[in-house]
Amino acid sequence: MQTHFTYEAAATAGSADAIVRLISAAELKQGTAQWILPQIDEAIRGLYAKGLFKAEPEQTEVLSTLGLHSAGHIIFVGYDDKNGIDGLRLAAAAAANALKRIKAQTAQVRLPESIVSTEDYTLQQAAQSLVEGLTLAVYDRLPDLRQPKQRYSLSHVSFVPAAGVALPTDAAEQWMEGVALGVVYAEGVIVARDLTNMAGNKLVPEVLAAHAEDLAREYDLDIEVLDEWSAAEQGMGGLLAVGQGSIHAPRMIVLHYKGAPDQEEAWGLIGKGITFDTGGISLKKGPGMEDMISDMGGAAAVLGAMRIIGELKPEVNIIAVIPTAENMPSAQAFKPGDVIKMMNGLTVEIVNTDAEGRLVLADGLTTAIRRGATQLVDVATLTGAVLVALGTEATGVVTNNEALMQQLQQAAVRSGERVWQMPTYPEYKKQLRSDAADLKNSGGRYAGTITGGLFIGAFAEDLPWVHLDIAGTAYLDKSRGIEPKGATGVMVRTLVELVTNSQS
Repeated sequence: MQTHFTYEAAATAGSADAIVRLISAAELKQGTAQWILPQIDEAIRGLYAKGLFKAEPEQTEVLSTLGLHSAGHIIFVGYDDKNGIDGLRLAAAAAANALKRIKAQTAQVRLPESIVSTEDYTLQQAAQSLVEGLTLAVYDRLPDLRQPKQRYSLSHVSFVPAAGVALPTDAAEQWMEGVALGVVYAEGVIVARDLTNMAGNKLVPEVLAAHAEDLAREYDLDIEVLDEWSAAEQGMGGLLAVGQGSIHAPRMIVLHYKGAPDQEEAWGLIGKGITFDTGGISLKKGPGMEDMISDMGGAAAVLGAMRIIGELKPEVNIIAVIPTAENMPSAQAFKPGDVIKMMNGLTVEIVNTDAEGRLVLADGLTTAIRRGATQLVDVATLTGAVLVALGTEATGVVTNNEALMQQLQQAAVRSGERVWQMPTYPEYKKQLRSDAADLKNSGGRYAGTITGGLFIGAFAEDLPWVHLDIAGTAYLDKSRGIEPKGATGVMVRTLVELVTNSQS
């Protein structure tokens, strides 16, 4: 069930199961301000005076109205307007979790003066962020996409300016434009989360290709799905090597979006689609291996982004490439010491079969380039090393182009997704030198995130390229903010912000 969002004037606002009021510590210090009802206002002031509710960012306090108000509950959410648009998104997420706890079906969000009068962001951006926070924070993982249970969702949310807040005459129009964007962005993230959370026996390369075909049909996109024979004809040695140990054959999926047919420039978005990663012959440790269903989080991010692109129809060209395979140990599996020939002609010595994502991505970059991509972004759960470096707080970035990096950083700020650039000193490339081939597929233990990224960059053919290592951010063991336990759908919104804002 999709939430219905509306914007209402205070004088015409209807009733709801719960009222949400974003509030700051500065407001609580005022002794005479009125927010909901005198009794409710005094109750929250009393909690503040005792230090039980400090209005800290994302802190919530749920008060029962006991019949004093048409709404059954009032939810106060701590909010600091200095935290900008991201703070607003997180405050909405905190409110959503409180609404979920009391099983509210309808809610009214009162908008304080600080939200509607700031110059830090527009009304449209505020609305989009609130919708994203309210929608994404209550996401539930479903046991089976083919037979989905009913997810919790709010049936109706109304946004109402708080008493005394003056708005421009076109406020409702601006607000609802932002609401529409927030809904579309959230739906794209949910698509990515659902795909990433699918069990490994449910989502194999052929099934992932079927999901891409469904997306292409829905949004009238051109699509190519190359099977193992077509991949062999085109020399995709990396993809084929990784997939040859599994009974589920690999696929190379290519989606074409032409929003600017008169332009030659085209984004290449490449997402790693390893539907399950055992490590192959270089077998991973057993504990935690079940989380390797998430090794196609990059592919899911690209598909989620393409869903949003299909809805927004920006004037850009995009070639979305998803190399997908299952990395399994078997008598047919590739092994350490093998030398393989990649799609662009480079040879690679395999020193670790668990460094497989970079092999399929390398062929993915070549695929995008041969179809006309002029700047490249790859997204991948690539290395455990990025977790050592950055934890689960930020996505690691490797790039060959500072201008593209700046665009990415600006996009990430708008989406509220943290990225951190890694250095690419020439010395790191030496770790990839091989005596048996042009490159080896692992530079060893040290600087693993950097050398893994630089391996992929060797196939960018000097085009502007950026690599996003989401191994630490794509799948969590506990929820936080707008992100749930399990798949987060990270980088979906950043990718869309990147390609859509490149038009200007």
